[in-house]
Amino acid sequence: MSLFFDADWFDAKLAEHGLDRAALAIAAGIERADLHGVFTNERVASAAELETFARVLHADLLEVTLKSGVTVREPPPADAEPSDRIESIEARLDAIDSWLAEFEAQKKKAAG
Repeated sequence: MSLFFDADWFDAKLAEHGLDRAALAIAAGIERADLHGVFTNERVASAAELETFARVLHADLLEVTLKSGVTVREPPPADAEPSDRIESIEARLDAIDSWLAEFEAQKKKAAG
């Protein structure tokens, strides 16, 4: 599974609002080096960071999420067992569940 962050789209949206990456990092409450890691696919943005990105860019959260990363599945090796594929699917579902739990917690925290 690899991640693709659309840095050009984010830079264009920032420019539309007269902002730069440093401003986005400040708004998200992260170090500029951490934001660089997001832009270079070294780390994934958290749910709270994605919400902040959407707010700062005046963009829909879904669009920001999609522009933040696209999962690309590689074909399984020829000698892969069916159980390997199931384990891979379960791991991806666990990651989605964790992201959703973090997202929901952040929404409750913001509302309360």
